[in-house]
Amino acid sequence: MVHGEAGGRAGTVHVRLPFIDRSEAGRVLAEMLVPRGLDEPLVLALPRGGVPVAVEVARRLGGADRPAPMDVLVTRKIGYPYQPELGVGAIAEGGEPVFDRGLLDRLALSEEDLAETVALERAELARRMRVYRGERPLPEPAGRTVVVVDDGLATGGTARAALRAVRARGPRELLLAVPVGAVETVEALRAEADDVVVCATPAGFRAVGQWYREFDQLTDADVTAALGGGTGS
Repeated sequence: MVHGEAGGRAGTVHVRLPFIDRSEAGRVLAEMLVPRGLDEPLVLALPRGGVPVAVEVARRLGGADRPAPMDVLVTRKIGYPYQPELGVGAIAEGGEPVFDRGLLDRLALSEEDLAETVALERAELARRMRVYRGERPLPEPAGRTVVVVDDGLATGGTARAALRAVRARGPRELLLAVPVGAVETVEALRAEADDVVVCATPAGFRAVGQWYREFDQLTDADVTAALGGGTGS
């Protein structure tokens, strides 16, 4: 059991790890965001794992009778062709592929070598966008306070791609909010957002799932069900 606390602008939130599940993590994360007094924030979840976290964040950041507007920002990892679980980059809807240049160099890979993999991930990205939103477009981030939410940060590849895609659309303020993350990744991503809000950066970080008691793999149906529970633009 890991105990800790995270300071916000208007107080301190006590954190006990592991979180019970993503919903509990979202409630704790929301308490760190509330003191910031965000002006009509748009919450964008990275599916699938970020969605139940973002549902709680949107609920807490909204008014008395409705949650803050929330939707998904679809991302896909770009895997090493011979070892797909090894991420060498990522892509987010509306953005260009973002690669780990150091890793590409170590693997002697070029972007051209990954063209087929990128094309496959673009196709899956488009499929998920259709499943999650149908014909409904992504809410417009321009001029708004946008909070990008995920369930945790390990390498941060998909979060980096997501932040760059949103930044290109001109938000007034761009925050990345996660319940838990590797300290090196959190620090690296501060260059991509106006701020990174994280509940805990525990030592011995190997994977996001180690910091949750329940960390079930979510389905597309789980995502669409959550989105049906309260989204907007």
